[in-house]
Amino acid sequence: MAEPALERSSDGAAPAGELAGSVQIRHVDAGSCNGCEVEIASAFGPVYDAERYGARLVASPRHADALLVTGPVTRNMEMALRRTYEAVPEPRVVVALGDCARDCGAFAGAYGVVGPVSEVIPVDVQVPGCPPRPEDIVEALRGMTGR
Repeated sequence: MAEPALERSSDGAAPAGELAGSVQIRHVDAGSCNGCEVEIASAFGPVYDAERYGARLVASPRHADALLVTGPVTRNMEMALRRTYEAVPEPRVVVALGDCARDCGAFAGAYGVVGPVSEVIPVDVQVPGCPPRPEDIVEALRGMTGR
């Protein structure tokens, strides 16, 4: 028996009804240390199994409903992140995953860093942590799917 869906937060994410109980996610590493990627792999692995709640990783932004962005945005990734965001059809949701994506974390002030994700594209959901726990990632995804 599945757990009940979590209450939706008031952080501006697209209503679960718009995503029809499932969300296709394109992950973008904007310059992370790969700590968040390890936790994403765990969230979609057999223990936490985010797919059972309707979340699925996809290879193309054109097939996505949401972007899952990790790391501070580096100079080399700024334009790529903007283009990826523009390629995701409306309605789209952006998740800033981890402290670096939220406020640059340990990389704040670095010469190669443009800034947090919210300074480059609009952010709907933020998941704190360095790195965030798989449970927190799944909770954010469940908030988007309503499952």
